[in-house]
Amino acid sequence: MSTSGIIMKSPTPILRIFDEEKAKEFYVAFLDFKVDWEHRFEEGLPLYMQVSNGDCIIHLSENHGDCCPGAALRIEVENIELLHSNLISKNYKFARPGIEETPWNTREVRIGDPFGNRIVFFESTLN
Repeated sequence: MSTSGIIMKSPTPILRIFDEEKAKEFYVAFLDFKVDWEHRFEEGLPLYMQVSNGDCIIHLSENHGDCCPGAALRIEVENIELLHSNLISKNYKFARPGIEETPWNTREVRIGDPFGNRIVFFESTLN
């Protein structure tokens, strides 16, 4: 509990996308996120949507003013081995990630999305 009376919660990252179909293929079909909602100000305008997997929430935006491509995002997971085997079993033609043991005591699966954003799933080895 904060002594100031202000309680901050987890941030919601916004990642830039350029193609709705490729975004859904990557985030939904490959990474197993689900689409929570989609928004367009009107037909034919850029898409803004929320995807989630458990407590992990990400916003994806085609709007050029929301963010820039090339962001990096770290997502802590439990059971990185299972995540890795699930990803490899999908035979996604644009990514075949491995598991990396790091000097900072994590095991990591690094994946780039089709828009230049980097996602690192990690699990601490300090248990």
